[in-house]
Amino acid sequence: MLYFAYGSNLHHEQMKKRCSGCKYLKKYILQDYRLTFRSHLCVADIEYKKGSSVQGALFEITAKDESCLDKYEDYPTLYKKIFFKYEGRDVMAYSMEKKTPFKYPSTRYLNIIKQGYKDCNLDSNFLIEALKG
Repeated sequence: MLYFAYGSNLHHEQMKKRCSGCKYLKKYILQDYRLTFRSHLCVADIEYKKGSSVQGALFEITAKDESCLDKYEDYPTLYKKIFFKYEGRDVMAYSMEKKTPFKYPSTRYLNIIKQGYKDCNLDSNFLIEALKG
């Protein structure tokens, strides 16, 4: 299965600990979505927004990895699963159920995401823009 990561799961070391069977494939830009941070946890979320885009990464994951991610992402309570196509294959991503107002993330959480951006060779300007709320 293909999985689209856009927050702390971009961090390769953390992702490998969480999902031992995962394999990083490539960076990927999801069109017509935007990155934001929300909930009482102040964590990353994506939401539909025509003309926007989210930088992230595609991972190949196993069924066991998906189960681990479901637990980590508090699915289906905090996050729901959304799907899109990439080269004819379904790609799964998580998006929050409740779209609460923007909340700035903690320094610790943000540093994990920043390392993930480096790991995946992403443009940090996308992250900087999302942090403006």
